[in-house]
Amino acid sequence: MASARVVKLIPGRTAFSSAMCRPNFVVRPAIYGFDALVDTGNKLLKAAKVQSFSCLGKTDDRFDLASLGPLHLGTFEKTLFSMATPEVLSLIEKHNLKSLVLLGIESHVCVLQSTLDLLERGYDVHILADGVSSCNKEEVPWALERMRQAGAQISTSESTLFQLQVESSSPKFKEFAKVIKEEKDATTRTLETLLPIRNLAKCKKCKRWT
Repeated sequence: MASARVVKLIPGRTAFSSAMCRPNFVVRPAIYGFDALVDTGNKLLKAAKVQSFSCLGKTDDRFDLASLGPLHLGTFEKTLFSMATPEVLSLIEKHNLKSLVLLGIESHVCVLQSTLDLLERGYDVHILADGVSSCNKEEVPWALERMRQAGAQISTSESTLFQLQVESSSPKFKEFAKVIKEEKDATTRTLETLLPIRNLAKCKKCKRWT
């Protein structure tokens, strides 16, 4: 059997992107754990400024995109559920991006369709499990599994940021580590909200994790 292709994040060719349904389509208070998504997004913005990674896409107005300066590649209105619109695809190509890190809502609609479209076009897509949700939280694990089956990489925001940092000898590592430390409590709350710990006792009868 052929071994799985190893897909790594590529510093310098990576962008964080928010795949959000239109505000008038989704009532934000109805999204499960929406404040936790905002915490994850703001952590990424802080780290992006230290690590110099680009951001694009439609986001919640509580994100301080203006502070990114030129690292903010653009915000686009869309009627398609997928963020793979001609305008966004053109921008991705212009900046020679390869790895796209997605977060947003809803996991089983905008995020899923964006993932499938981007994978189909040959991009490496990484989904933040602590950065996606839906009105019905039960939709999330099914959406993540569908994206995983299609070839997307599922990870967490902190793991992703460390992959992009690569090494501790970087001149910016101390500043990066400070961001991680400052966001520790918010990260814990977010993980507890969006990624409840699974019971790791294996069911003897069904041979599956519960």
